[in-house]
Amino acid sequence: MGVFSSPTGILPLRADETGVHSQPVSAAATDSLTTWIEVSRSALCHNLLLFRRLLSGSTRLLAVVKANAYGHGIELVSRTCQGVGVEMLGVHTADEASAVRRAGVQTPILIMGYLTGEQVAVVVDPTIEVLVSTVEVLDALAGRSRALGTPLSVHLKVDTGTNRQGVQPSEAPQLARAALDRGLRVSGVATHFANIEDTTDHSFAYRQLARFCEAVEAVRAVSGPGVVAHAACSAAALLFREADFDLARIGISLYGHWPSKETYLSWLLAHGRDGVKLEPALSWRARVGQLKLVAAGEPIGYGLTFRPTRPTRIAVIPVGYADGFPRALSGRARLLLHGRPAPVVGRVCMDIVMVDVTDVDGVQVGDAVTLIGRDGAERVTVEEVAELAGTINYEILARLSPAIPRLLVD
Repeated sequence: MGVFSSPTGILPLRADETGVHSQPVSAAATDSLTTWIEVSRSALCHNLLLFRRLLSGSTRLLAVVKANAYGHGIELVSRTCQGVGVEMLGVHTADEASAVRRAGVQTPILIMGYLTGEQVAVVVDPTIEVLVSTVEVLDALAGRSRALGTPLSVHLKVDTGTNRQGVQPSEAPQLARAALDRGLRVSGVATHFANIEDTTDHSFAYRQLARFCEAVEAVRAVSGPGVVAHAACSAAALLFREADFDLARIGISLYGHWPSKETYLSWLLAHGRDGVKLEPALSWRARVGQLKLVAAGEPIGYGLTFRPTRPTRIAVIPVGYADGFPRALSGRARLLLHGRPAPVVGRVCMDIVMVDVTDVDGVQVGDAVTLIGRDGAERVTVEEVAELAGTINYEILARLSPAIPRLLVD
């Protein structure tokens, strides 16, 4: 039985040029899909409201929607965030900012990645703020400000120990002065933690926090007391009220995932099991494209890596590593059919996965298969997939192909 005949509240949407579904279509159109991703609106809202409760009362929310909203679909997630009153959206690139605006979302945007001068001239406007690390980007923004006839807003990136984007804390006041001298408005100052997710020892994070507080004070001395400070990622927003400041940037946990096992353990050590229940928002499904019987001892797939020891019924699924199902899952992962697990056999191909459905009754061509998500009492989590693939949940989500249709589930 296909997914569209059992769950309630699925709103099918039509893909635009980005591959992300954005406009309602008839339910019959979903019958043609061979693979799709469902995104739960209620889960997104649950997670956002959870952070509203966790954060200090004056702390505003920035929802991070970069990397196609961590694989969930930047347009539909941005619309959902706007609908529940998120104060700002965070993207990495100029193209992502444009995708948000094409979706009709007017929530202020913070572009957190590097921009060329040409991108600044085309994309940035008074509703789009830019996280700045270099004078070169300030120069481009100053030119854009003159062209628009209004000062643009910048946030200054302070490197407190990650040693990637940003200036040293001692250089932050000079960067602020350079922005003001160019007719720009210094609206914010930000940093990012280097070692908050991979450990339960947060001493380095607290040292970064102390450096950041000094930088914030110095920037405000130059730019005024209204400069917004922000440092919290998902892990910090879960664990440390000291990092709340004026704005919190919520990424992975907006989508219902703990940043790491260590972050979850840190929460348990401090709070026990009560208080936080993140709801995963994404499910990935496909359809059985073919069924075939393979004799015992016959090879399955490239490299002849798997030979069943019994007559085996194989379901051929039309997705593969080109869609974001890692090749590292060959012979390791499980998919769900009819509420039961079915092991992946042979190598994961570019566009095809084979699973053993010998022990799953009633499988037919066209049936829905769950690669990530729940089917009955069984669930395949992103974390399970990531561990089997030797990576992290962030990467599994971010590498889901943007060409896969996203469907909003209410």
